Amino acid sequence: MRTDRADAPPTDRLADLYDRYHARILAFCLLRADETVAEEVASETFVIAWRKLSALPDPPLPWLLGVARNLLRKQYGARMRRETLLRRLAELADRRDEQEWDVAERFVLRESAVRALSELSEKHVEALTLVAWNGLSPAEAGRVVGCSAGTFSVRLHRARRALLKELEALEGSAARRGRGRGSPDPRPPGPRTPDHTIVRTVHQEAR
Repeated sequence: MRTDRADAPPTDRLADLYDRYHARILAFCLLRADETVAEEVASETFVIAWRKLSALPDPPLPWLLGVARNLLRKQYGARMRRETLLRRLAELADRRDEQEWDVAERFVLRESAVRALSELSEKHVEALTLVAWNGLSPAEAGRVVGCSAGTFSVRLHRARRALLKELEALEGSAARRGRGRGSPDPRPPGPRTPDHTIVRTVHQEAR
């Protein structure tokens, strides 16, 4: 692991690693587990990092996320991970709405993204969030989930297609409800918001 403190004592290097990445590892865990388990997994991740400190790759974030992901899979079943993920996503659509200037537009965007994401498989949501929320490249995200950059790129492409399909289904449903009330939206269709932007917006607006 190359850092600005490469010659520092191991305890200082671990402290630096913890300061840089603990919040991001904990946020990753909180999407997939309850608070107690998430904190335990985040802490255990850095215990493992301490044992392998001299061999950590650069950058270390994909490795750390991969360790946390494996720990969560051991401690949390797939059903519980999905239920927690969906609950966390739903919570993101409810916070601070009344404090936003353009409440309606922001809420609709977040609500649509949350509803669309809730229909996706865990694998698809994971691919989208690793790239859009954690800011990883396909190669880095591939290291997290244990596959090549090419394989992850295919997974990400399929996840984006699935998300787009769900968003289109939601738009169609909303349009049908509007026609049923006799009040179709008079605005012409605008350019589609990219799916990765929608996912990122859900995350950023809830901070």
